[in-house]
Amino acid sequence: MSVSNIDQLLGELKTASALAAGKPASSQSQDAPQVEFSDVLKSTIEQVNSAQQASQEMQKQFELGEEGVNLQDVMVSLQKASLSFQTMVQARNKLVTAYQEIMNTQV
Repeated sequence: MSVSNIDQLLGELKTASALAAGKPASSQSQDAPQVEFSDVLKSTIEQVNSAQQASQEMQKQFELGEEGVNLQDVMVSLQKASLSFQTMVQARNKLVTAYQEIMNTQV
C-alpha cells in the first residue's frame, strides 16, 4: 500500500469521524480525490499476494541453484511476504471487530 493511499484513507476516516460527531468536515479532506475502500482493500490484497508469489519464485530459484540468487535475499523476501501477510490479517481482524461492534450497537 502506497503512502498516498494511506493518506487518502486517513483523510476519509477523519472526515467520516467529523461528520459522525456533528462537526463540519475540513476543506482539506474534501480537496483530496475520493477513494473507494473496496479499491484500496483489493489493491492491498493484490500487493500481499504478489509479494508472496515473488518470494516463492525466489525460493524455487535458490533451490534449483540458479546464479544470482543468494540465501540472504531469499530469507529477506520470505520475511517481507510473511510480515505483509500478518499485517493484512491483523487489519482484517480489526475490521471484523469494528463490524461486530457496529452490528451489536442498539439504535
